Amino acid sequence: MPTEPQPTTLADVARRAVEICDPDDDDAVFGDYLVQFEDADEPVGAIQNLEERVALAAEGVDADGDDPSIAVANAVILYLAHRRAEVHDDPDHGLRLAARAEWRGDPPEAVRDWLADRGVRV
Repeated sequence: MPTEPQPTTLADVARRAVEICDPDDDDAVFGDYLVQFEDADEPVGAIQNLEERVALAAEGVDADGDDPSIAVANAVILYLAHRRAEVHDDPDHGLRLAARAEWRGDPPEAVRDWLADRGVRV
């Protein structure tokens, strides 16, 4: 009898978002950010207040809300939470679509610069 696949958790989506945003594991802030989600083992599709949960996690590492890398990671989490089938798609594609979805195609300048440094155009 085949086993049913396990649901994708918020922790799973957060890990993937960090992998997408920091593939070389160069930015220590992402390690601190990921700690905010280490116990988030509930299915991401069942979380009613996902935007609030993600925002609170971001505040834990970026109290001023001015780190574009954290803003993008938030956007990627929210994007992938609603499009779980795209979790393993091309990272640049995920960054581009997450930014388009989060900022309706017009991200703040700092985010646009952060994405451009990675070769991603919105």
